[in-house]
Amino acid sequence: MNNPVNWFEIAATDLERAKNFYTAVFNIPMQFVDFPDAPMYMMYSEAEGATGAGGAIVRSQDNTPSTDGTIVYFSCEDVANEAGRVEAAGGKLLFPKQGIGDFGFIAQFIDTEGNRIGLHSRQ
Repeated sequence: MNNPVNWFEIAATDLERAKNFYTAVFNIPMQFVDFPDAPMYMMYSEAEGATGAGGAIVRSQDNTPSTDGTIVYFSCEDVANEAGRVEAAGGKLLFPKQGIGDFGFIAQFIDTEGNRIGLHSRQ
C-alpha cells in the first residue's frame, strides 16, 4: 500500500505572511490559486519521481491556525537546516533537532500563523 496521505492544508490568517515564512524556511516555490472563499498558495512538485504529499497554505473561514491537534511533518535532508531558519523567518522554534532512534530526527516550530509544524529527517 502506498502512503495514504496525498494532500494537506495549513491554515493561515495572513496568506502573504505565511507564504513568506514557508518560502524562507523551506526555499520552495509556491503557486497562488484564487479559489472562491479559500485562496491558497500550493506547494508541490510536478517533477517526475517526486515523492511526498502536496499541500497548501490556505485562508478560509473554515480553517483556524492551531497548536493543538494534527501536526504536519515536512521531510528535510537535515532538520537542523530548516530549524535554523525558523526564527529569522518569524516563527518560534519549540525544540531543535533531536533524535528519535531508528526513525531519524525531528524538530517542531510554531509558524507565523500559530500552527505547530514538524520537521523530519533521516540524518
